[in-house]
Amino acid sequence: MGEAAYDRAVSRILLVEDEPRTRERMARALEEAPDVTLVGVAGDLAAGREAFDRLRPEVLLTDLGLPDGSGLELIAHARTAMPDAQVMVVTVFGDERNVIAAIEAGAAGYLLKDGTPDEIAAAVSELQAGGSPISPSIARHLLRRFQQPEGDGVAEESDPGLSAREREVLDLVARGFSSPEIAKLLELSPHTVKTHVRHIYEKLEVSSRGEAVYQAARRGLIEIDD
Repeated sequence: MGEAAYDRAVSRILLVEDEPRTRERMARALEEAPDVTLVGVAGDLAAGREAFDRLRPEVLLTDLGLPDGSGLELIAHARTAMPDAQVMVVTVFGDERNVIAAIEAGAAGYLLKDGTPDEIAAAVSELQAGGSPISPSIARHLLRRFQQPEGDGVAEESDPGLSAREREVLDLVARGFSSPEIAKLLELSPHTVKTHVRHIYEKLEVSSRGEAVYQAARRGLIEIDD
């Protein structure tokens, strides 16, 4: 797929997915979305890297399990070559190792393939709006894995100074709610929620929702039920 004309308010997306039917379904959903332009698709790591360098998309949507390597390599390449590009993982891998590795590599969103193509397209819109979409099951998995008992060394880290309202927002972020959903639940304006999220990121010294969930879980800032 070649480069296409586009409105500057519309994000240019590169999709990297090796399974042909899944790639076709996702591409169709993205092409029908009103606020994105799908400028390229690729089926493996090498083609994805070449397409990224040639097309310079604003959003990279990638699988992790590619036939000639790991999507983690593509994420790292994208973050080095074009730091302002947003990266979202869509994969079947929901295990701790892959999730943490993707977040550390620079992914701002992490979705499992159990979502429909339309849901994935909606998640891209959330990513564009400044959110970091993450599958609820992944968020809860991270919380359960990294929740630390009292007396653990992680608890000795300095208090980030989150306000009560920021803790409420952080809890909902970790449970997978989008910013508009949080606004409705807490009866706040979307702008206020985005301000709280920005402050949370600043206080936790992170730059994405995935990193915020990870750090909050490590530091015992969120309580969840099993």
